[in-house]
Amino acid sequence: MAMDGDSRTRVERRPFGTLPDGRRAEVFTLSRGGLTVSLTNWGGHVLSILTPDRNGHAADVTLGYKDLAGYVTDTFYLGCLVGRYANRIARGEFTLEGKHYTLARNNGKNALHGGPAGFQKRLWDARVVQEGGAVELTYVSKDGEEGYPGTLTATVLYSLTADGGLRLDYKAVTDRPTVVNLTNHAYFNLAGEGSGDILGHELQIEADTFTPADPTLIPTGEIRQVDGTPFDFRRPVAIGARISDPDEGLKAGGGYDLNYVVRGPSGTLRLAARVTEPRSGRVLEMLTTEPGLQFYSGNFLDGTAVGKSGKAYGLRTGFCLEAQHFPDSPNQPKFPSPVLRPGQTYTQTTVYRFTVAK
Repeated sequence: MAMDGDSRTRVERRPFGTLPDGRRAEVFTLSRGGLTVSLTNWGGHVLSILTPDRNGHAADVTLGYKDLAGYVTDTFYLGCLVGRYANRIARGEFTLEGKHYTLARNNGKNALHGGPAGFQKRLWDARVVQEGGAVELTYVSKDGEEGYPGTLTATVLYSLTADGGLRLDYKAVTDRPTVVNLTNHAYFNLAGEGSGDILGHELQIEADTFTPADPTLIPTGEIRQVDGTPFDFRRPVAIGARISDPDEGLKAGGGYDLNYVVRGPSGTLRLAARVTEPRSGRVLEMLTTEPGLQFYSGNFLDGTAVGKSGKAYGLRTGFCLEAQHFPDSPNQPKFPSPVLRPGQTYTQTTVYRFTVAK
């Protein structure tokens, strides 16, 4: 059962706070039908998503902080835009067109999510567009930032759909060959943020294969069938049903933290995952044009992040569904290419659609 639609989106704009360098961040709140989403131009963070349960009671279903200061010091990527390259790149290096590039290493010997000062730590230019119904963020990443080549201009358009979806449309252009992999890192708990773990959520992933990884979560290059593994979510399964199985892949990530190969042609908006929270009846469907989906079960949440409701975010109190190119694709020639060249435009669309089960 979809939420009641509305013909237009209402957008409110207000100050969010002052950054340590004196610049000011803003909050934008988009409302349409039963869905209300707030975001900020500091790192593109999604601050809150209010959506009703089967009884019509709304709750905030994404993890986050109560103020700007929390996002400035955040190390868990709660709700942010991730770039220039989401996920991991082995040894923080790659070679492109015969030239070797060394990146900022912030995950052991590997590069993660664009580096310590990636897109989540940048103030984006913001404007309300589409006759006031959407918010567009723009950031110009200079040549050499965090080690990446080329000046990259990235835009992300946030809008709400008539059927209860938060839609993110990404674009990027460059003046030199580079690699690009943008995503959103929202953590969801469909029972409501701060309400406990997500192990009872039932997950279905539209994928027959995944990319197994080594102990540092770098793909081995193999594409493996999910059949007979604890990574098989082709039919709805509780997230916690097999999370403690004696599997090396689960051991490496402390739970689920791996890339799935989404069924269907890349570039086509298609269903990638569906999650149901049985008690509330809330359903999240994630659609994407990207070739991959990273499912992460919040294994590194350790209680040190205190959320907007005043409750600490402990182990597995939120999950992520990250649309992406495969991890380490710049070093994996058999994976879909993340290379962007001058004259080309990087595009991708992701939709997080909220409904209620009967």
